Amino acid sequence: MGVVNVTPDSFFDGGRYFDPARAIAHGVALAGAGADIVDIGGESTRPGAAPVAAAEELRRVLPVVEGLAAKVKAPLSIDTSKPEVMAAAVAAGAVMINDVRALQSPGALAAAAGCGVPVVLMHMQGEPATMQHAPRYGDVVAEVTAFLKARRDAAITAGVDPGNIYVDPGFGFGKTPAHNLALLANIKTIATVAPVVAGLSNKSIIRHILGAVDAAALTAASAQLAAAAAANGAAIIRVHDVTATRRALAVQRAISGVHTIAA
Repeated sequence: MGVVNVTPDSFFDGGRYFDPARAIAHGVALAGAGADIVDIGGESTRPGAAPVAAAEELRRVLPVVEGLAAKVKAPLSIDTSKPEVMAAAVAAGAVMINDVRALQSPGALAAAAGCGVPVVLMHMQGEPATMQHAPRYGDVVAEVTAFLKARRDAAITAGVDPGNIYVDPGFGFGKTPAHNLALLANIKTIATVAPVVAGLSNKSIIRHILGAVDAAALTAASAQLAAAAAANGAAIIRVHDVTATRRALAVQRAISGVHTIAA
């Protein structure tokens, strides 16, 4: 899953693809590099981020969804928590909903069920503005798994097809580095709820492990984390650099004895 942030303030590439034409070109490049899904978001959820009004989010994402739907064969995902954005983006060509709030916003469950597309339910402790202010858990794996199970069940009750549900432990969303590592090591436990989406690309855990690093080292470490997540049972890997990730996954699959295409 390649990431297109149509925002001025996302943690890694905020502002780089804020212009719709540049965002569309980036999405085309991600698909060309081998992204199986292109995920489009118009509201930053980095630590400390302020919320964005629905009208502004729609203004940002709809031209990009429409433009990419006409240009790429890869399925498009809309990264949003707002029911009106979900519905409009699916009508414009998105075929997946990726919600960091796990359909907890008013009307989101009904909107997702009405769209009839796959959904990703993510765990987040708190809100983006405050989520990294001393996050605490008794047992992070058990608590995140229980939350995701509850949200999966709520989605099914609302009418979402059980086969259309994915879960995301929310690496970096109200988690310390130790919490993130525990979740990474226990993806198979979380996958008992539903197939897991793992987003570790360029997260602060890399600097926690390595210290100050440049962009090339961030990319390399992100690819290593992606390979680890896949080896531990993740079904979808959400990334910024598709090429580096696909290479790392090819090596990981070769090591595990799974045939993959040659680079």
